Amino acid sequence: MAETKPIMPGDLPEWIQEAERAMANGEIPEPKEVKEVTIKFGKGLVGKPFTSKSGHEFVEVKIPNADKEDHTPWASFVINPKMIHENKFGNGVWMKLPEDGTTRITKPVVAGTREDGRKEWSKDVKEVPNTELKELMEVYKTRNKESLLGNLEDKKKESARQPVKPKPEKTKAASKGTEI
Repeated sequence: MAETKPIMPGDLPEWIQEAERAMANGEIPEPKEVKEVTIKFGKGLVGKPFTSKSGHEFVEVKIPNADKEDHTPWASFVINPKMIHENKFGNGVWMKLPEDGTTRITKPVVAGTREDGRKEWSKDVKEVPNTELKELMEVYKTRNKESLLGNLEDKKKESARQPVKPKPEKTKAASKGTEI
């Protein structure tokens, strides 16, 4: 049977020794408050889960282009699917990231054209702070949303100009498929 030796102070890691000294002095170390960024976006931006080469499960999240006229492929990033949560209404999702952290974003760009005329693609990879990522993901909030009520008079005039198509009248017997 092996002898059990008492634990010597040099056997403990430095961070445990510091904590014991602080507790002996009556100080209770409180965890530092971590500021987080909450990003809200639609379910349609979340791709299907996949497993990386290292065996970890990830999901790709697309970042829509800020300009509606920009028809280039959207940028994306990958994240653990456990970090994405569904909101209480079921039509959107949200995630929290550390405010001082960064996220790697990839965007497909055209590198050139091949001999057969097809486009050759490469990836533009950049690190973006999580606060900037929030702005990119929530660009829909800054878009100008024209109210339908504001354009109601224009819509009424436009519908009045449309020609009215006459509808054939149906009888009860004809609609049921029986003849009288």
